[in-house]
Amino acid sequence: MTTAETAPPPSMRLRELAFGAACAAALRASARLGIADALGDSPMTVADLAAAVKTEPGPLRRLLRALSCYGVFTERPDGMFAHSDMSRLLREDDPHSLRNITLWCTEPWTWDAWPKLDEAVRTDHNVVEGLYGKEFFTYLNEDAPESAAVFNRAMTTSSEQSARDVAALLDLSGSTSVADIGGGQGHVVTSLLDKYPSMHGSLLDLPRVIENAVPRLREGDLAHRARIVPGDVRVAVPVKADVYIIKNILEWDDDSTARTLRNVIEAGGPGARIVVIENLVDDTPSMRFSTAMDLLLLLNVGGAKHTTQSMVGRLTQAGLVIDDIRPVNPYLHAFDCHVPG
Repeated sequence: MTTAETAPPPSMRLRELAFGAACAAALRASARLGIADALGDSPMTVADLAAAVKTEPGPLRRLLRALSCYGVFTERPDGMFAHSDMSRLLREDDPHSLRNITLWCTEPWTWDAWPKLDEAVRTDHNVVEGLYGKEFFTYLNEDAPESAAVFNRAMTTSSEQSARDVAALLDLSGSTSVADIGGGQGHVVTSLLDKYPSMHGSLLDLPRVIENAVPRLREGDLAHRARIVPGDVRVAVPVKADVYIIKNILEWDDDSTARTLRNVIEAGGPGARIVVIENLVDDTPSMRFSTAMDLLLLLNVGGAKHTTQSMVGRLTQAGLVIDDIRPVNPYLHAFDCHVPG
């Protein structure tokens, strides 16, 4: 176990950081091989584990040894390997699984884009269009369908997990309706409708996105209380509600962000409650994670994550009054606002 006394000196730490791609690649290999799924509650020998995941024992031991240095899997004195708290998160069946997120963060296009980060910093422009000749999501859907499928699974996993946290945080007991703006498949509104049995909800997103809306909203037990609306939030928000949730979509350019907020404010009118939920790059507990996502956005779509100050600036400039700012979980914050009137 590394402690303050045994931590490597700066020169060694920088060498480790320079080899960061090796750690990411090892995580990806582990996820693709299904090692965490094959390893049960009891420790296993490398030979047995290699047979289970159809690899050679020697290279598998090297992979596991590298990951155990970061606390992913644990190597025992007898040479067997066991799960750690982190390695369990690579299991498909773990309720907090990060397997799909791990795969998404290490997809083939990322290895093409990261070496051009200096170019993106120099020009303040995404590099993916230069690499592939297409806008990022067009490239994914037309030329990299397997990567697009990984993206969809990762976003579904992330949305399901964070939606539960959002529902647990928000008190909407005085409201009768809620709208999930740019809400993807509708996991947030689904969780809120579960929490409040008499509430009605709306989901607004692009037509190709809401085609995959949570089945419970479309034809299941929540369908009679749910409205699914196709549309672009940057163009219009044709939804009236007491509360509007805007989660992880205000990462575009300033004009798109301003138009989205203006459209929501116009739809809600005076007194409407607007809750904006975002990752923040100045949130200490998750800064390594959120700043990495911020750089990835610079590379692929030219977007950016916000600081607390920049988000407050966007919201107040749009005319909103901020009533509260609270953490949702270790990597999300909620800005609870209302439209004055």
